[in-house]
Amino acid sequence: MKDVVFPMPTQYLDPSSYAVGTEAPAIGAGLVVFMSEGLPVGQAYVESPESPAALFAKTVQPDIVENARRVMQAPIVNRDVSVLICTKDRPEELARCLASVPKQSLPPVEIIVVDNASAGDATRRVVEAAGATYVREDRIGLDHARNAAVRAAKTEFVAFTDDDVVLHERWLENLMKAFDRPDIGCVTGLVLPGELSTPAQLIFETHWGFGRGYRRKDFDQDFYRQHERYGAPVWLVGAGASQAFRRKVFDESGLFDIRLDMGAAGCSGDSEFWNRLLHHGQICRYEPTAVSWHFHRKEMDGLARQIHQYMSGHVAALLVQYQNTGNRGHLRRILVSLPEYYFKRWKRRLRKGTTSQDFFLKEEVLGSLHGAFYLLSRWKVQPW
Repeated sequence: MKDVVFPMPTQYLDPSSYAVGTEAPAIGAGLVVFMSEGLPVGQAYVESPESPAALFAKTVQPDIVENARRVMQAPIVNRDVSVLICTKDRPEELARCLASVPKQSLPPVEIIVVDNASAGDATRRVVEAAGATYVREDRIGLDHARNAAVRAAKTEFVAFTDDDVVLHERWLENLMKAFDRPDIGCVTGLVLPGELSTPAQLIFETHWGFGRGYRRKDFDQDFYRQHERYGAPVWLVGAGASQAFRRKVFDESGLFDIRLDMGAAGCSGDSEFWNRLLHHGQICRYEPTAVSWHFHRKEMDGLARQIHQYMSGHVAALLVQYQNTGNRGHLRRILVSLPEYYFKRWKRRLRKGTTSQDFFLKEEVLGSLHGAFYLLSRWKVQPW
């Protein structure tokens, strides 16, 4: 970390754009994202100059390029979709996000923005200027806002993104193409960093980032049963900043649990819902051709609070999942797996010193404890 120069440059390269017979200039230090068919298909962090062709050959797998080509050529069948955005007191970020929606290759039927008790009217003015539908939700909490968005939507599908995200022009189209089976209840997408301008952003992207790789993955009943001993690691499904659902799954499985996420336990309302879908026999799909960019927190103090909230929400969600399913694997993860994990990291930190992975170890542990106490104090609260 100490040798990294900020801002770290991010380069998007398509080797097919180079003229035949010419040698492309060497790639400098930074994050390199390779493109094909206008879509990201692989990435690498470069420390010293490398040949683009050589780096592409060892970074990008042919089947990933083929999947991007197949998705681009597939017809759009599902068009009845709304884009839902929840926000609070971030009008500038919201305006940037909304500006990327009209560029979508698949125009949404409607854009619904839920204002979660923002101060003043700046948020409303941004929404009206963008021609979107404005919904006010004064009960503070992200999942109150998400549920208000779902109730307001009338389409067969709903797609969620966050106010600090910018969307690739084919984001919505490729999310919808991924619903090619009736038992797929949720699709998530690839989330790349919008910038890596500070150490906090690089630490988040390296250890907590939203990207789940460049290969399509289906999370089904085999995945759910395979991990029963410690509960399915549903956070691998994707990120709440890029997710879409069949509208009917909320009628069948309920809404987001208001005890979770920002304004409540801190996080994991999305992963708890994915766990619920898997428990009820649905499939969650990760579709890397549905691309967006997230702008991480720039300051260490803000990242420290975020990590505390993440672990608080994670443990609270495990308790909710135990409450919903009776699977004691979720309790085993809290009482056995997490303590062992933290103990090993404390030993390594004492032996080798602090690394970027361990900057926020204290916040992780305290957040985990907070999440347990928070959820237990609200055990009988109506979840939505």
